[in-house]
Amino acid sequence: MQLQMNRAQGLRARPAARGVPALSRRHTVSVSAVASEPRLAPTESLNAKNWTPAQWRSKPALQQPEYLEPEEVKKACEEIARMPPLIFAGECRTLQQRLAKASAGESFVLFGGDCAEAFSQFSANRIRDLYRLILQMSTVLAFGGGVPVVKLGRIAGQFAKPRSAPTETINGVTLPAYRGDIINGPEFTAEARRCDPWRLVRAYNQSAATLNLLRGFSYGGYAGLSRVSQWNLDFMKNTPEGNAYMDIAKRVDEAIQFMIACGMDTNVPFMRETEFYTCHECLLLDYEEALTRLDSTTDKWYGCSSHFLWCGERTRQLDHAHVEYLRGVHNPIGVKVSDKMDPNDIVTLIAMLNPQNTPGRLSIIVRMGAKALRAKFPALIEAVQRSGQTVTWVCDPMHGNTETVSGFKTRRYENVRAEIEAFFDVHELMGTVPGGVHLEMTGDNVTECIGGGASVAEEDLNSRYHTHCDPRLNAEQSLEIAFYVAQRLRQRRESLATKVKPTSSI
Repeated sequence: MQLQMNRAQGLRARPAARGVPALSRRHTVSVSAVASEPRLAPTESLNAKNWTPAQWRSKPALQQPEYLEPEEVKKACEEIARMPPLIFAGECRTLQQRLAKASAGESFVLFGGDCAEAFSQFSANRIRDLYRLILQMSTVLAFGGGVPVVKLGRIAGQFAKPRSAPTETINGVTLPAYRGDIINGPEFTAEARRCDPWRLVRAYNQSAATLNLLRGFSYGGYAGLSRVSQWNLDFMKNTPEGNAYMDIAKRVDEAIQFMIACGMDTNVPFMRETEFYTCHECLLLDYEEALTRLDSTTDKWYGCSSHFLWCGERTRQLDHAHVEYLRGVHNPIGVKVSDKMDPNDIVTLIAMLNPQNTPGRLSIIVRMGAKALRAKFPALIEAVQRSGQTVTWVCDPMHGNTETVSGFKTRRYENVRAEIEAFFDVHELMGTVPGGVHLEMTGDNVTECIGGGASVAEEDLNSRYHTHCDPRLNAEQSLEIAFYVAQRLRQRRESLATKVKPTSSI
C-alpha cells in the first residue's frame, strides 16, 4: 500500500513508576481482567505479527447485527475487500505524532461531527458546513489557546450505533432496534429494520465520496489561512458567537498581513493547506475486517476505514472481539470509559492495547457527567500515572448528559460545559494534561440541545430536530464551547509560564 505523509519521529516512553513493570519496546506483556491489581506477564502472544484481521471472530462480539442472509454478508464484505483503502498508513502515523504531542500538552485535539451519519442527509453542502465549523473552532482554540489543534471529524464512517436493547416497541409492535444506516433504516417498519448487508457497500461508497471532498477542501486552498474570515456559516453572521469569531478572523488577517510585510512567503503549505483526519467508533467488525490492510512498507496491519478508531463503553471488555481487533491494528485508537471503569482495569486495558507504551497510540475518552467525573476521574489518572503509562486524555461531555424532555432525547448546554469545566479542573488538580474534547455536533442550524448562546428552549426541540440518534450541538453552541475551551487552555498556559523560573547568568 502506498504510504503518504510518513514523517514519524521517535518518542521516548515515560519511565514506569516504582514497583510497576516498565512497558518497553523490547518487552511485550499479556494482560487479564483484574479484581485488585493489574497482572502483567512477559509473553509474545500480543505481538501483532501473530495477529490476523479475522482473529476477533474467536471472541464474543457484542452489538453486532443479526443478519438473516450470511452468504450475502460474505459477498458484500468481499466486494469491500476488493475496493481501495479509504485512508493510508502514512496518514495514521502522522496523526499518531500529533496525538503524542497532545498527550504532552503541546497540541490539543478536537473531535467533532454527527452522532451517526445518514444516507438521506448526505450532501456536499452538509459536509462543507461541518468542515467549516471544525475549522472555525480550531481557529478559536489555536488563537485563544496558543496551541496547534489536531482536527478529527466524526465523518466518512460514523454510521453504526450501539443500542441499549436489541428491540424497540411502539404501540404494542416490537421490531429490531435501529443500529445506524450501515445496518438498517430508522423508519419503524419491518422492512426498514431488517439488517441489510448491502448497506455496508453503500456506506463504503459514501465514505469514499466524503473523503474525496474533505481532501479537496484540505489541500485545494479552501482551508488556507487567508480564508479564515470566509468560514463563518451564513446563519451565524448576526449571532454573538459569529461576531466573536469574525473578530478573531480579523486579527488573524492582520497578523498575516504583518508577516507578509516582513517578507513571509504565503505560498508555503501551512498557509494553503491543513491536516484533517477522520474517526469513528469501531463497532461493526465485519466492515472493519473487510477494510483492514497490510502495509507493504512496514508489514503492519492498519484499519483503513478511518484514521482513528475507538472502542465504546459497551464493547471494551478485555476478552471480547472489539478489543481483540483494535489491539492488532496500528492506527491511533481510543477507548471510551465511564464512571464504571475500575482504576485497576484501566491499567490492564491500556497495557493490552498499547503494550509498547507508544505516545499517541491510545486516547482515553472519558464520558461521565460533571459530578461523577470530579468524583471518579482522579483515581483513573492516578492509576495510569502510577503505572507509567502514556495516554492522551480526551473529554466526551455529551454521552453522560443525555436526558428525555417532552419526548425528545436532548442534552443541556450547561451540563455539557460543566463536564468540560470539571475535566480541566481535575487535570489542574492532578498536574496532568487535558488533551482534547470529543463533541457530537453539526454545522446545521438544528434545535436538539437545550440552552447556550443559541437559547434553544424545551419548546423549540420540535422545531428543527433532525438527528436520527443522539442530539447534537448546533454551530452556535459548538463555537461557544470552543471559546470556553480556548479560555481554559490560555489559563493553563499562563499558569505553567508562571511556574517556570527564569535562569540568571553572571
